[in-house]
Amino acid sequence: MQRRYISIWFVHLLSDWQVIRRPELKEVPFVFAAPDHGRMLVTAVSPLAAGHDVVPGMPAADAKAICPGVEVLDDKAGRAGKLLKGLGEYCIRYAPIVSIDEFSMDGLILEVTGCAHLWGGELAYVKEIVSRFKGKGYTVRLAIADTPGAAWAVSRFGKVTPLVAVGAHVETLQVLPPEALRIEAHILAKLKKLGFYQIRSFMNMPRSVLRRRFGENFLLRLGQALGTEDEPLQALRQPVPFRERLAVLEPIKTKTGIEIAITRLLEVLCKRLQHEGLGLRSGILTGYRIDSKLVQIAIGTNVASHSVEHLFKLFQLKIEQIKPGLGIELFELEALKVNPVEVPQEALWNSKPGLNNKSVLELIDRVSGKLGPAAVHRYIPEAHYWPERSASQARSLTELRLRDWSTDKPRPTELLPRPEAIQVMALIPDHPPKFFIYKGEHHQVVKADGPERIEREWWLDPGEHRDYYRVEDATGRRYWLYRSGHYGASQSFQWFVHGFFA
Repeated sequence: MQRRYISIWFVHLLSDWQVIRRPELKEVPFVFAAPDHGRMLVTAVSPLAAGHDVVPGMPAADAKAICPGVEVLDDKAGRAGKLLKGLGEYCIRYAPIVSIDEFSMDGLILEVTGCAHLWGGELAYVKEIVSRFKGKGYTVRLAIADTPGAAWAVSRFGKVTPLVAVGAHVETLQVLPPEALRIEAHILAKLKKLGFYQIRSFMNMPRSVLRRRFGENFLLRLGQALGTEDEPLQALRQPVPFRERLAVLEPIKTKTGIEIAITRLLEVLCKRLQHEGLGLRSGILTGYRIDSKLVQIAIGTNVASHSVEHLFKLFQLKIEQIKPGLGIELFELEALKVNPVEVPQEALWNSKPGLNNKSVLELIDRVSGKLGPAAVHRYIPEAHYWPERSASQARSLTELRLRDWSTDKPRPTELLPRPEAIQVMALIPDHPPKFFIYKGEHHQVVKADGPERIEREWWLDPGEHRDYYRVEDATGRRYWLYRSGHYGASQSFQWFVHGFFA
């Protein structure tokens, strides 16, 4: 597919911006000026000031002399760049790659390959952009061509049509002046001195002659316009390999419409991911509202997935966060992080599915999506038998464990971070208590098993051993209790509760 580019020229960038902020200036000639070597030079002019022959580069004092009543405003360094960046981010709704025109700092370059059909063709595409900026208060001129250089030239110097047909840019450039090539002023002066007033006058001359007379940069600019030299664009937002866009004919404001848009985007994106053997780990949905604001929701998965149904459920949990306002006109779905999809081999009978079970993984994703990623933790066994050190929290749900869980002795489903002291009554030494008091509540023990002695890991810290008991109270609740050290009838504080069984 032939690449296509749009050049957007903001004819009165700074003055239009100022009029938007201060509408009363629309009927007043004004200029922007900045200090330069001890004097104020005009940097930008309003249409009314331009009508009095005020031009950028002249001293502000001269502007006041030839245009009485002109208002001089201070121009801050970098203001045009900030404006263009904001306008460029707005244009991302029209094309994924948007670049600031660094040569003149008054326009944007968009790579629009494969985008125009979303708006019904190139003519409707260009009209939509012009209309949108006109509604914002900006005067713009656009052109679309096969190269950024040709689009730039036609947007500023073309007089026939802003649409340069595929392959017709060379012919179109021939009748344009040398200024259309984005070259330095002293080179322009030399060209005109030699009588070169149109690009066709020199475009077919030997390159060695042009290089010797006008320099390497002149050849580069000519080649970029003609398409014989590459011109990489510095995109405002780096392109993502897996990104899908959906433009809608009418702005969407309903939850149902948003769900349909998400489904369509996921179907296309997941098909691409599946073809590559990849799955989404994190993704973001961006909605471009007609009032220029953005709305976004993001999802994440614990393992790579290209399941449309599963990913849609994750987005569905967050749809309520989308505020469509007057309507969303463009949806964009990006897979920010992708990983290869690993399909585990499934056995006919699998008594320990765990994280190899697709349903378990998708459930964890949905819980994390609804309650936040901190709501789900995974623990892995460690090479310790002291309860507090026998397990640690995994860095991720997919972290591989180095050893299997010990299953020879039952352990509580919930282990307290720190054992909590209890009061007990034990009638016989080395026997479980008959009842205990925990947080002010009396518990009558009806069943008990133990003791299980666990010696302290003396090479890590000193202290007493523990004798653990599994007990059940009269209400059916089960506890993991222990006595620290040897039995002492007068030392009830030696008893602790350390965990709870299911």
